[in-house]
Amino acid sequence: LCKCTCCRNFHFVFSNPLVAIIVISFNYNAGISISTSFWKKKKTATACAFAKQGRGLIKVNGQPIENIEPEQLRLKVFEPVLIVGQDKFANLDIRIRVKGGGITSQIYAIRAAIAKSVVAYHAKYVDESSKNELRRTLMDYDRNLLVSDPRRCEPKKYGGRSARSRFQKSYR
Repeated sequence: LCKCTCCRNFHFVFSNPLVAIIVISFNYNAGISISTSFWKKKKTATACAFAKQGRGLIKVNGQPIENIEPEQLRLKVFEPVLIVGQDKFANLDIRIRVKGGGITSQIYAIRAAIAKSVVAYHAKYVDESSKNELRRTLMDYDRNLLVSDPRRCEPKKYGGRSARSRFQKSYR
């Protein structure tokens, strides 16, 4: 339990081992608001998605999702919305913060965070059957939408100029 200094509300934060955090904030005027959040990584890019009830807005670093550059990778970000259907996102607002990595890895982290957050929201606040249906649909299309890619850059070792290559051997 903590008292927020900026809005003078009480916030209860519960966390479970699945990296999902449920934030319940009691506002003196509005009542209870419920949201879920998820972190997804691709290489060194980290995307944190907050899903809550709303009007269907998806924002990345405060900008609408339609403004993502480069234009060729914009469809990659829209994939979870296009696969699942816009009706699942109609009453859901998703805010995404992304940092680190390059452009492509940020795009892949964003799309994974969107997919994971909509599945988590349906698991907590809708019902189990819709969660299983969403999960099956997303897994059939691309497993990396829900499961992290474990590949990382291999560190350099001594005796060579990179991780695997060695300095040339000379006998004379």
